[in-house]
Amino acid sequence: MNEHSPHPEFAVQAAEILLEIKAINFNLQNPFTLTSGLLSPVYVDCRRIISFPRARKAIIRMMVDLINSRQGFEAFHNIAGGESAGIPFGALVAHEMSLPMTYIRKKPKGHGRKSRIEGIINKGDRVLLVEDLATDGGSKINFVNAIREAGGICEDTIVVFYYGITTNSVNALEANSIKLHYLTNWEAVIQSPRINSLLTSEELSSVREFLINPKDWQKNLSNSA
Repeated sequence: MNEHSPHPEFAVQAAEILLEIKAINFNLQNPFTLTSGLLSPVYVDCRRIISFPRARKAIIRMMVDLINSRQGFEAFHNIAGGESAGIPFGALVAHEMSLPMTYIRKKPKGHGRKSRIEGIINKGDRVLLVEDLATDGGSKINFVNAIREAGGICEDTIVVFYYGITTNSVNALEANSIKLHYLTNWEAVIQSPRINSLLTSEELSSVREFLINPKDWQKNLSNSA
């Protein structure tokens, strides 16, 4: 198992939690539009986790256990959350690990100190970036660059969910010396026993086709319209 493979037990448990609280949504008749503009029959909303105390506690505990097992109990000085979805997860992980917390803006605010860092990152601090999910890795690189510009050392990011449908996402992170850690992914969701009560075999097949090749799935959708 490496940084790009979830802990098997955590992957299953986290997938079950996300399905139970309806943080993972399916709609093949009226696909969701992702930030990239791509149409998708699936949508992950990890923000829902914060409204379910028991689910939230389990997810945060798994994140902390995963990062401690891989990087060590004293590997970090600071926990950073990215604006905006990563902020509550960063705060919860920081609390669980008894570490200072900061949050990183997507871009400098237009007044005051015009800072991207809220809180304190000291020069040389080893910082763990915490986010809700990872898709193409672009936002992670943006936040890590801000941490590094502030003098912090950031080589690790952890998320609840990794999409894994963009082939160059991990490569982009590795090219920027960033290790990705995550609890669960689509593979664990698709293999969940709960999935059979949510999707027909035909719908599940369509979702699999999307996850394998999103662009071809969208072309086929357009052609059948």
